Amino acid sequence: MTADEIRDRLRQSPPCTSIPCAPGARAAAVLVAIEPARGVWLTRRAVGLVHHAGQVALPGGTLDPGDASAEAAALREAEEEIGLDPGAVEVLGRLDAFPTGTGFHITPVTALIHGRPRFTASPGEVAAIFPISLDTLLDPALPEWRRGTWHGDTRDFPVWPHPDHVIWGATAWILYRLALRLHNELADSVHRLG
Repeated sequence: MTADEIRDRLRQSPPCTSIPCAPGARAAAVLVAIEPARGVWLTRRAVGLVHHAGQVALPGGTLDPGDASAEAAALREAEEEIGLDPGAVEVLGRLDAFPTGTGFHITPVTALIHGRPRFTASPGEVAAIFPISLDTLLDPALPEWRRGTWHGDTRDFPVWPHPDHVIWGATAWILYRLALRLHNELADSVHRLG
């Protein structure tokens, strides 16, 4: 998929649903940074972190008082965590906000990376930086769906295959929503998001 196709599909999608931040939830933003040749860039969080230690994540974090917007927070966090130059990024828009069961309200910000980035992992914060390919995200047989119990409710949840990492949780859901947008299949697949 080319940069122009990604740009067109993400910009022509229906507007994202505004979900108000629940009382007590921490507002956060992540950067869904797409490099057409290699895919969406992810991190594996360091094992010593307080929140989501060792898990696969999109670069991002809590909005700071000085952040003008979710976009500003996502770009700041991506620069801090993986050394992504904000000047090499073209912000495209947002995916639907994602409230987590752990008290975060995540705004996913979509963006194209221009050129071939050089990443530097933030010591103590990021253990690995790696892509998930667009071919994987666009494979109609994926993601894998699993069933689990969370706070007494049985739920289906996506898991994206990767040779070295388990991609699940909020990150997997955000990637699933991205895949739907890239497929232009939002209307047919909304039932999975409930």
